[in-house]
Amino acid sequence: MHFSIPETEVLSADNGSTYVAYNIHVNGVLHCRVRYSQLYGLHEQLRKEYGANVLPHFPPKKIFTLTTAEVEQRREQLEKYIQSVRQDSLLGGSEAFNSFLRKAQQETQQIPTQEVQLDVYLSNGQKVTVNIFSSDQTEDVLEAVAAKLDLPDDLVGYFSLFLIREGSDNSCSFVRKLQEFELPYISVTSLKNTEYRIVLRKSYWDTAYDDDVMENRVGLNLLYAQTVADIERGWILVNKEQHRQLKSLQEKGSKKEQIPLTNGTANIPGKTETKLELAFEYLMSKDRLQWVTISSPQAIMMSISLQAMVDELMVKKSGGNIKKMLKKRLNGALRRSDSQQAVKSPPLLDSPDSNREPIVKLSSKLSSVSIRGIGTSSNDVSANDFHGNYAFEGIGDDDL
Repeated sequence: MHFSIPETEVLSADNGSTYVAYNIHVNGVLHCRVRYSQLYGLHEQLRKEYGANVLPHFPPKKIFTLTTAEVEQRREQLEKYIQSVRQDSLLGGSEAFNSFLRKAQQETQQIPTQEVQLDVYLSNGQKVTVNIFSSDQTEDVLEAVAAKLDLPDDLVGYFSLFLIREGSDNSCSFVRKLQEFELPYISVTSLKNTEYRIVLRKSYWDTAYDDDVMENRVGLNLLYAQTVADIERGWILVNKEQHRQLKSLQEKGSKKEQIPLTNGTANIPGKTETKLELAFEYLMSKDRLQWVTISSPQAIMMSISLQAMVDELMVKKSGGNIKKMLKKRLNGALRRSDSQQAVKSPPLLDSPDSNREPIVKLSSKLSSVSIRGIGTSSNDVSANDFHGNYAFEGIGDDDL
């Protein structure tokens, strides 16, 4: 997830005074507005729980009114702070951090806690309506959907909720996977656009796990529906022979035989004005790292996907069970080993430059991943903003 604070607003308080509000965006979309004092309160809570030595620098208080230049400087510092906290596996997965963002989201959108109905879609367009509270967090909604579908508890961790946008021309693009720091009902309704919807999809990458899911009738049906829908959208590329086989199997009602087609190449289309770059350093040969940059509207989704792959690899490498991944995510336990946790994340990246100093430790193919916004829209990530995603720390060539 890419956090940014691209702008500030001057708002009026109840007593008639004014204050500066900082707009926190997630993947270029407004999540919440918060005051400096609220962020300072979060910082103090994290400091008490985890100690000052693990926290990034927080901009100090000022006695006098800030100038315009000082407000901008504080905005930049707070943006780096929120990015660094989120990127830290311990702090970013903490209940203190996530509950703060959930509460701020609800207060910003001014949606009270009440019983509501939320439509969640399957890949084939089928709609599942669940009765929830507007303040229910992502895992609560996911469990409600699973219960409505009669999906067993031990398979819930294989699936996630995604926010997508479907255009009038039937184009479809992923916005993001819904996270533990947001309230799904508020996330989708606050957009005030019927093109946005929440979809249930599998959330793992190793197709060997398909066997676990297909042991259950509901799990098999979900994978089947997703595979067929992805092929029809062109997200999975098949040749004429595979398409003929698929049609034959569909006529026979054979679902399991069709699932392996998920090994195809995914191509996620979608029209958007957002212009982003995904940049990473790749070990081309011994002692030679080279920056690779991909310009794509789906650059953030690519970065999220890379991180998800690594999380899954780390669970598998440590002997963990994917069936427990959901609970591990909720408890903040899905993170690097203890030795890797002790290493603080490097600072945010500067612009990818072939002339930069060589990296001494070449222990992974993809040493770092960054997101850079190159768009001009007000909803785009800042044009000068680089967001470091050090997803591949601790992952070796054999794992890749």
